[in-house]
Amino acid sequence: MAAQSNSAPTGLDGPKPVMPLPKISTPKIDVQALLQGGREAILLHQDQEYRLRLTSTGKLILTK
Repeated sequence: MAAQSNSAPTGLDGPKPVMPLPKISTPKIDVQALLQGGREAILLHQDQEYRLRLTSTGKLILTK
């Protein structure tokens, strides 16, 4: 069996450059936009409902 190499693939012109993955930024969503002036919102994930609630002390609670 041939040994495997961890180096970049090579061609006739030498090593092929490794392309970096595009940087994806994490979205920022204002909770008030989700709640739309209320104190709770229902979020759907994979056909499941999750409830996001804003407590009287301003904390967030996510429950299934």
